[in-house]
Amino acid sequence: MRLPVVIHPNKILERPTQEVEMVTDELVQLLDDMRETMIAHDGIGLAAPQVGKSLRVAIVEIDDETGLFEMINPVIVSGSGSNIDVEGCLSFPNVYGTVERYDEVTVRYFDRDGDEYEVTATEYFARAMQHEIEHLDGKLFTDKIIERIAPEDLDAYMEGREND
Repeated sequence: MRLPVVIHPNKILERPTQEVEMVTDELVQLLDDMRETMIAHDGIGLAAPQVGKSLRVAIVEIDDETGLFEMINPVIVSGSGSNIDVEGCLSFPNVYGTVERYDEVTVRYFDRDGDEYEVTATEYFARAMQHEIEHLDGKLFTDKIIERIAPEDLDAYMEGREND
């Protein structure tokens, strides 16, 4: 079921979330609903607070090759390098800007079966992971924007960076 996306300003987006104690049928349904919602809004990631749930749950799917990552209680265990690139957010319609993030992160999380995993992500995948995990900490990408980019300038900005 597609869920409504919480739009800023809303306090749930600015509060740290609660850790998940146990994977339940309701949590599995939430993961399914979050994926459907993310796809419907043409997103690449979604955190539970963005659908009104104060739980430490996020999903990321940047492409078919990388696949879907459903993360319960994710934590960044290490990060290295840095890069600056454009970000947007489903909870901030038509807001875009450059943000500096680690170029590589290692994330530890649990999946819907309760199994623990660790993944090392780089570049765009690492950026998406960090963005969603920061949602779970009540941090917003807008607080990190270096340069705002108007929606009408986004395509031109991205074309100029294709070779970066």
